[in-house]
Amino acid sequence: MRLVFAGTPEVAVPALDALLASDRHEVVAVVTRPDAPAGRGRRMVASPVAERAEEAGIEVLKPHRPRDEDFLARLREIAPDCCPVVAYGALLPKAALDIPRHGWVNLHFSLLPAWRGAAPVQHAVMAGDEVTGASTFRIEEGLDSGPVYGVLTEQVRPTDTSGDLLTRLAFAGSGLLAATMDGIEDGTLEAVPQPAEGITLAPKISVEDARIDWSAPALRCDRVVRGCAPAPGAWTLFRGERLKVMSLKPAPDRTDLAPGEIAAGKKSVHVGTGSHAVELEWVRPQGKKPMQAADWARGVRIAAGEKLGDGPAA
Repeated sequence: MRLVFAGTPEVAVPALDALLASDRHEVVAVVTRPDAPAGRGRRMVASPVAERAEEAGIEVLKPHRPRDEDFLARLREIAPDCCPVVAYGALLPKAALDIPRHGWVNLHFSLLPAWRGAAPVQHAVMAGDEVTGASTFRIEEGLDSGPVYGVLTEQVRPTDTSGDLLTRLAFAGSGLLAATMDGIEDGTLEAVPQPAEGITLAPKISVEDARIDWSAPALRCDRVVRGCAPAPGAWTLFRGERLKVMSLKPAPDRTDLAPGEIAAGKKSVHVGTGSHAVELEWVRPQGKKPMQAADWARGVRIAAGEKLGDGPAA
């Protein structure tokens, strides 16, 4: 089949590579988000998918809005059979959805209908799911509600961050997407409507979602930190400023600290929660680079009884 691949971030590159390597399909163009400012210099940078497509010598389309008529006209000229999608990052209008004869097929990183939305992996980790996965489905105008072609499952490990899990799903899912294209081409795959039960939503993680509530049990604090790593990053307040908590681990044998109370030793920093304490491993103070929690504590000289999380959001 003639394919136009739509995707933007690094997590979409494995799927593009899998389709480029296929001897059954031809990726004739890529659709991605426009170049965006990045780094300290805020220079305009192409998306990872755009860079990979340019390396492969493929036409790159960067519409500001997928409903722009010049983009739609070019897509009609290309006349793709199908448009596989991974984390493109923009809503597709019906005018675009109707162009390829086999539609647009999305690789979504959850077991639909669970975790429909922009942040399925983060929500799966934060909810404590033991199993998640990936699904391929035909895009329709509803939010991730189209009929499903195929699924794969993936165990969520107790120490997984959302970044760890997403990396595994991106590589495993690339094979699922390629197999879905094969099945659509030869007619062996038929999309099955999603069940009406079990729908959960996974909106983009907000700043407030990433704030650690130290009165919650240690398990919940751990899930928030892992679910928000590497982005947007879990955070708390210390002396009125944001402190990002990059990693921590449970310390179940320490129950003498009130929620948020800090106990700093020479080599460790413990914080109380609603159950038992946790040990901070890596933190990032506002305006500084990541550092080990013990080094941070020595630098700020923790006073007895000081707490994390006090005060309004900075």
